[in-house]
Amino acid sequence: MLDPHRLTILRAVIAAGSVHAAARNLHLAPATVSQHLRALARETDLVLFEKKGRGIMATPAAQHLAEASADTLNSLERLERTVEDLRQGRAEQIAIACFASLAQAWMPEVLIALRAQFPDAGVEVSINELQPGRGRRVPDVDVRIESLDGPPAYLEGYDRHFLFEEDFCVVLSVDHPLVAHPVVTMAELRDEPWIDHDIHDSPTGRIITRACHAAGFSPHYVARLDDYHAATSLAAAGLGITVLPRIALTGLPANLAVRPLSDPTVHRRIVAHTRTHLARARLIHTTLTALREAAQRIQRPTTDV
Repeated sequence: MLDPHRLTILRAVIAAGSVHAAARNLHLAPATVSQHLRALARETDLVLFEKKGRGIMATPAAQHLAEASADTLNSLERLERTVEDLRQGRAEQIAIACFASLAQAWMPEVLIALRAQFPDAGVEVSINELQPGRGRRVPDVDVRIESLDGPPAYLEGYDRHFLFEEDFCVVLSVDHPLVAHPVVTMAELRDEPWIDHDIHDSPTGRIITRACHAAGFSPHYVARLDDYHAATSLAAAGLGITVLPRIALTGLPANLAVRPLSDPTVHRRIVAHTRTHLARARLIHTTLTALREAAQRIQRPTTDV
């Protein structure tokens, strides 16, 4: 069996670019790092590094080995944290994955509900929009976005719970001519400069793009970002309009207005997936209950923002 510690050192050397840099990062002596690399080469019967000038270069075999070991090493790290939690008496743990706007809007009250019933429990919240399931722990509750046009998604080992359907609005300057319209059609945004808040093309971005295509145009983006706060800041500076889900409309600058969209309306489905885990069943149930209560309390914001 391969030594996980040596695999970790291999990954560190590849990432740092040299034995000496990796040794500094790992707080080890360079000789110790080199010794582990030689031992790993003997274990695998692979050439892991080759000379390059005055330094070394990882071979394709080393690169592939480092990539293939990532999931195993992550799992071992999770196991080590579990052991430490048990040793420190922190047996109750729950991992929640969700998208960024929900994390900001709902996670405070979800965590308040958890702490009220489980004051010593540890809670991890990770953002799943870009890398689903890649938190420090396997998520016990995974809140995701679905398009209304697509089939419901089911995750293996999880139960699926519908939470709510959410519509999108256009966010624009208060002095924009479209503010005079109580509802803005998608076609009226055809010639507007757009600010994209989803440069990585997550489900939310794809929903907005499909709505534009349904209205017969492709948006003209003057700026593309991966954060909706930054997008609203650019809109507040008068650089263009942006389209956001209602859950992301809190705390907008005073010089921005919000209007509903039509023809087509733009919606998304929010669902929670809960893992079957007997030891954490109470924590998972409390989290799901808090999410459902938050969904029921959603109020449509005024269009006079």
